Amino acid sequence: MEKSGTVYIMSSPNRTTLYVGVTSDLCGRVWKHRTKFYPDSFSAKYNCVMLVYYQSFQHIEDAIGEEKRLKGGSRKQKDDLIFSINPAYIDLWESVCGL
Repeated sequence: MEKSGTVYIMSSPNRTTLYVGVTSDLCGRVWKHRTKFYPDSFSAKYNCVMLVYYQSFQHIEDAIGEEKRLKGGSRKQKDDLIFSINPAYIDLWESVCGL
Protein backbone atom coordinates (compact mmCIF):
# COMPACT_ATOMS: atom_id res chain seq x y z
CA MET A 1 0.00 0.00 0.00
CA GLU A 2 1.40 3.38 -1.02
CA LYS A 3 1.53 6.24 1.43
CA SER A 4 -0.07 9.62 0.75
CA GLY A 5 1.63 12.89 1.63
CA THR A 6 0.99 16.55 2.25
CA VAL A 7 3.12 19.58 1.52
CA TYR A 8 2.57 22.39 3.99
CA ILE A 9 3.80 25.88 4.81
CA MET A 10 4.18 27.17 8.34
CA SER A 11 4.54 30.88 9.09
CA SER A 12 5.68 32.95 12.02
CA PRO A 13 2.81 35.06 13.44
CA ASN A 14 4.40 38.26 12.09
CA ARG A 15 4.68 36.61 8.62
CA THR A 16 8.42 37.25 8.35
CA THR A 17 9.53 33.62 8.15
CA LEU A 18 8.13 30.63 6.26
CA TYR A 19 8.90 26.94 6.62
CA VAL A 20 8.04 24.44 3.86
CA GLY A 21 7.69 20.78 4.80
CA VAL A 22 6.23 17.45 3.77
CA THR A 23 4.56 14.80 5.92
CA SER A 24 2.29 11.79 5.87
CA ASP A 25 0.58 13.01 9.08
CA LEU A 26 -0.30 16.71 8.74
CA CYS A 27 -2.00 17.23 12.10
CA GLY A 28 0.68 15.37 14.03
CA ARG A 29 3.47 17.23 12.30
CA VAL A 30 1.87 20.66 12.69
CA TRP A 31 1.30 19.92 16.38
CA LYS A 32 5.05 19.30 16.70
CA HIS A 33 5.77 22.67 15.09
CA ARG A 34 3.24 24.45 17.30
CA THR A 35 4.57 22.93 20.52
CA LYS A 36 8.22 23.29 19.45
CA PHE A 37 8.67 19.57 19.98
CA TYR A 38 12.12 19.89 18.42
CA PRO A 39 13.37 23.04 20.21
CA ASP A 40 16.54 23.40 18.11
CA SER A 41 14.73 23.15 14.77
CA PHE A 42 14.41 25.96 12.23
CA SER A 43 10.66 26.27 12.79
CA ALA A 44 11.08 26.51 16.57
CA LYS A 45 13.92 29.03 16.31
CA TYR A 46 11.91 31.30 14.00
CA ASN A 47 8.52 30.67 15.66
CA CYS A 48 6.86 29.09 12.59
CA VAL A 49 3.72 27.96 14.39
CA MET A 50 0.91 28.91 11.98
CA LEU A 51 -0.27 26.49 9.29
CA VAL A 52 -1.01 28.79 6.36
CA TYR A 53 -0.99 26.41 3.37
CA TYR A 54 -1.26 22.72 2.61
CA GLN A 55 -1.80 20.47 -0.40
CA SER A 56 -2.35 16.72 -0.22
CA PHE A 57 -1.09 14.17 -2.73
CA GLN A 58 -2.06 10.55 -3.28
CA HIS A 59 1.61 9.50 -3.35
CA ILE A 60 4.28 10.71 -0.93
CA GLU A 61 6.81 10.91 -3.79
CA ASP A 62 4.65 13.56 -5.48
CA ALA A 63 4.47 15.53 -2.23
CA ILE A 64 8.26 15.37 -1.87
CA GLY A 65 8.66 16.66 -5.42
CA GLU A 66 6.34 19.58 -4.72
CA GLU A 67 8.17 20.37 -1.48
CA LYS A 68 11.45 20.59 -3.40
CA ARG A 69 9.86 22.80 -6.03
CA LEU A 70 8.44 25.15 -3.38
CA LYS A 71 11.70 25.32 -1.45
CA GLY A 72 13.46 26.33 -4.66
CA GLY A 73 10.96 29.10 -5.37
CA SER A 74 11.00 32.72 -4.31
CA ARG A 75 9.27 34.19 -1.28
CA LYS A 76 6.83 35.94 -3.61
CA GLN A 77 5.88 32.62 -5.20
CA LYS A 78 5.23 31.13 -1.76
CA ASP A 79 3.17 34.15 -0.68
CA ASP A 80 1.15 34.02 -3.92
CA LEU A 81 0.45 30.33 -3.30
CA ILE A 82 -0.62 30.98 0.30
CA PHE A 83 -2.90 33.87 -0.72
CA SER A 84 -4.48 31.71 -3.46
CA ILE A 85 -6.10 29.44 -0.84
CA ASN A 86 -5.79 31.55 2.31
CA PRO A 87 -6.22 35.24 1.38
CA ALA A 88 -6.63 36.27 5.03
CA TYR A 89 -3.35 34.51 5.91
CA ILE A 90 -5.02 32.89 8.90
CA ASP A 91 -3.84 29.88 10.88
CA LEU A 92 -5.60 26.86 9.35
CA TRP A 93 -4.74 24.54 12.26
CA GLU A 94 -8.20 24.38 13.85
CA SER A 95 -10.13 24.10 10.59
CA VAL A 96 -7.86 21.31 9.30
CA CYS A 97 -7.25 19.34 12.47
CA GLY A 98 -10.46 20.18 14.32
CA LEU A 99 -8.72 20.80 17.62
